[in-house]
Amino acid sequence: MGGVPAAGKDRIRIAIAGVGNCASSLLQGIEYYRKKKDKGSLGLMHWNLGGYLPYEIEVAAAFDIDRRKVGKDVSEAIFSLPNCTKVFCPNIPQAGTKVKAGRVLDGCSEHLADYPEECRFLPVEGEGATKEEIVSALKDAGAEILLNYMPVGSEQAARFYAECALEAGCAFINNMPVFIASDPEWARRFEERKLPIIGDDIKSQLGATIVHRTLADLFKKRGVKLERTYQLNTGGNTDFLNMLNRDRLASKRESKTEAVQSVLETRLENGNIHVGPSDYISWQKDNKVCFLRMEGKLFGDVPMNLELRLSVEDSPNSAGVVIDAIRCCKLALNRGIGGVLYPPSAYFMKHPPEQYPDTEACRMTEEFIAGNF
Repeated sequence: MGGVPAAGKDRIRIAIAGVGNCASSLLQGIEYYRKKKDKGSLGLMHWNLGGYLPYEIEVAAAFDIDRRKVGKDVSEAIFSLPNCTKVFCPNIPQAGTKVKAGRVLDGCSEHLADYPEECRFLPVEGEGATKEEIVSALKDAGAEILLNYMPVGSEQAARFYAECALEAGCAFINNMPVFIASDPEWARRFEERKLPIIGDDIKSQLGATIVHRTLADLFKKRGVKLERTYQLNTGGNTDFLNMLNRDRLASKRESKTEAVQSVLETRLENGNIHVGPSDYISWQKDNKVCFLRMEGKLFGDVPMNLELRLSVEDSPNSAGVVIDAIRCCKLALNRGIGGVLYPPSAYFMKHPPEQYPDTEACRMTEEFIAGNF
């Protein structure tokens, strides 16, 4: 495919900023599919993506601010508190990569101090590592791609790690809703350095956003006029706890709302659409429950409504998408492509620089993988 290496020729060396639930699911998944070694395995959009298999990924460097994780092998740190996602692959071999202290910045909201230690972060003393230390660690590790897994609302931290990626010569995958890839200035800087970037805000494999978008598109195609809709989400992981501070929610609400608005024939007024995280329920752990309602008019202006309840384990639901994003970044590195990868961003992310209907984004991504885009 497009001159890319055959499966097994080399491995993709990633770095992770934020060894939380999402990183745990990603690493568990890499080992899970290594053991399967079966292209018929469920749960993946691609088994072989451009010559790379899902388990041909290794963690070269990892950063976190929680003192219960720093200093541990990443294979152990992913199971440390406050991580609470489902363990579907418990026996992870030692990676030989120890978690280093990251930069604290705004990754930890002050209100977390009011909650039990098993539910919240326990930050390292002081400000954490400097940019120079993190850039040096990325270079020394030979990391090719840096994954941003900062908590929602970590505006400073997200930009900090984007800067580190640029200085270290790493591609960047922005899995959270701070607008990096969709900011023209950041996009220009990555293009100038010939470094690929995919962003912003990872879509789940089958989560609230993709279901909401698909139903909104279905309403449009079937001639149903959508008049009002809401999407309410509850969960019990550290992200939902962090988002109890409503000041951290602006970019998340914008990202999720725009993902739905972008597929509507006529955009809804702000008062007729509500999309976003709603509450923290500790016993849900990493389980996210979405309550979705859509109201509209059928033939003859006859009213109808749809209500849906979706329950998913939040972090595994994004890990398979990230595995594809990593492999698309690697293909771009192999091909000397820098800047925003528009097709994968549109297909994998909620707030890409350019929005496309999911069927079109899927087609474009397949063209990109084949080397024809």
